[in-house]
Amino acid sequence: SLMAFSTDMGIAQIQAGLRAGDFTAREVAKAALAHIKAADEKVHAFLELTEEAAYAAADRVDAAIAAGSFDELGPLAGIPCAFKDNMNQEGTHTTCASHMLENYVSPYTATCVQRIIDAGGVPLGKLNMDEFAMGSSTETSYFHTTHNPHNLECVPGGSSGGSAAAVAAGEAILTLGSDTGGSIRQPSSYCGIVG
Repeated sequence: SLMAFSTDMGIAQIQAGLRAGDFTAREVAKAALAHIKAADEKVHAFLELTEEAAYAAADRVDAAIAAGSFDELGPLAGIPCAFKDNMNQEGTHTTCASHMLENYVSPYTATCVQRIIDAGGVPLGKLNMDEFAMGSSTETSYFHTTHNPHNLECVPGGSSGGSAAAVAAGEAILTLGSDTGGSIRQPSSYCGIVG
């Protein structure tokens, strides 16, 4: 019997389902994006969705599965990922959650982001943060405050609060944050995830 994709699956479960043909990488991307659109009205983890890039990455995974070369893909093949908005991804806005950079479009892709994509990750979008990564609550973003998915009255921590909240809300399986003095560790702890 076919197993359906669920946003609370882990990397190994998703890849097992892809291998078995239970669902396609495109179906995973579509379900993840739909879940973001539903859940993020309350959580506000995302600043921008990259649907075109997500479907392009998913289609590469599905083409490899069809060609029998899934094993040659990277360790994140088909996995929905997202990036803190201080990391460049070509063609996306990289605002650092600041009004000053509201219209800045990345002219190149950061190495850490490129490595996730090269590993087969499906890029869903850019995540909210404390402005210029200065803060520990994700309340200093120019755009909106991110809420803790476990209790919307609580903060998710910071400065990578969008990254932690997105994983805790099942909006992405894996996210990147940045950490100088606890900016990954503290929001991961607040949101009850591994960071």
